[in-house]
Amino acid sequence: MDNNFGPNVHILDHPLLTHKISLLRDKNTGTNEFRSLVEEIGMLMGFEALSDLPTQDVEIETPIEKATVKMLAGRKLAIVPILRAGLGMVSGLTSLVPSAKIGHIGMYRDPETHEPVEYFCKLPDPIEERTIVICDPMCATGGSAIDAINLIKKHGGKMIKFICIIAAPEGLKKLAAAHPDVQIYVGNLDRCLNENAYICPGLGDAGDRIFGTK
Repeated sequence: MDNNFGPNVHILDHPLLTHKISLLRDKNTGTNEFRSLVEEIGMLMGFEALSDLPTQDVEIETPIEKATVKMLAGRKLAIVPILRAGLGMVSGLTSLVPSAKIGHIGMYRDPETHEPVEYFCKLPDPIEERTIVICDPMCATGGSAIDAINLIKKHGGKMIKFICIIAAPEGLKKLAAAHPDVQIYVGNLDRCLNENAYICPGLGDAGDRIFGTK
């Protein structure tokens, strides 16, 4: 889908993805179904985001004959969810690449300033040699994503992708401008942020709906 956010932004447009995101939005979707949908969406988005992983030629033997086939080159992939909602996307991504290492970045949103506050960071080592996929279901103000990427770059990360299920135009614009070297994948671009910095129409608080908390 065309967008005005720059060449590093990819707004995905697939009927299966659109359908599953619509189910996520429904306030009547329960915790178990919501959690499963986030996992499935993570896998669908990961399939697109990881389409440029390097491959190498490997010789195998089929039941018919020997053949040279392509397999992933190396195992240097890191999946880094932004806690806590990002955890819901990890299973879908690791189902595509089970050998991926998993890091964690902990942030929460200050209720008054709406700015992200970091409280935890643990990354696979050596992070500078890995393709890093940061995942968070929502990109609202863009602050958490920007700070998470800044943190990973500070630790030496270079090959970074960011995946979110829904994004507000305000946050996506800031994120794309702050990190033009990062490939950003968005499941759906929503209308706007409201006065409380929540995405509209959105899907509520993703973390609460994944984990059944309020």
